Amino acid sequence: MTQISNAQSETLAAGQLLDPRGARFGAAITTVVLALVLLTWDSPLSFALLALQTVVFAIGATAGPRRQPYGWLYARLVRPRLGPPRELEDPRPPRFAQAVGLTFTGAAIVAVLAGLPLVGLVLTAGALIAAALNAVFGLCLGCEMYLGIVRLRRRST
Repeated sequence: MTQISNAQSETLAAGQLLDPRGARFGAAITTVVLALVLLTWDSPLSFALLALQTVVFAIGATAGPRRQPYGWLYARLVRPRLGPPRELEDPRPPRFAQAVGLTFTGAAIVAVLAGLPLVGLVLTAGALIAAALNAVFGLCLGCEMYLGIVRLRRRST
């Protein structure tokens, strides 16, 4: 479980904690989807996949990673075939990471619609890099951002 501080952290029930392997599974699917977006960049398929991924991020940011489609797939298809996780994690950092992904892909959509496809391409590539780092190395940049913000807020109070 990701430790925050006693002052800022509510007690989380065991049912609220996340299996970190689910986040990596979701990041792997996100990596594939965003790679397909970049590979098909100037096609309608690219925009449709980018919009789909943006919706997935929106669900993850608002309802939590467990309730977004990739979390649902992990829980139903993958998790039953695995042993128990070694550890569980606080859902708040992954949820924040979903919001960061939503920001990048949402801004990419706006950029494309505004006639700035290069900006959309760069934003999509940024989201792809972050997803790939999580999928391959377990390094969640959005989670690290969340923890950094919490530390900064703790120091300022």
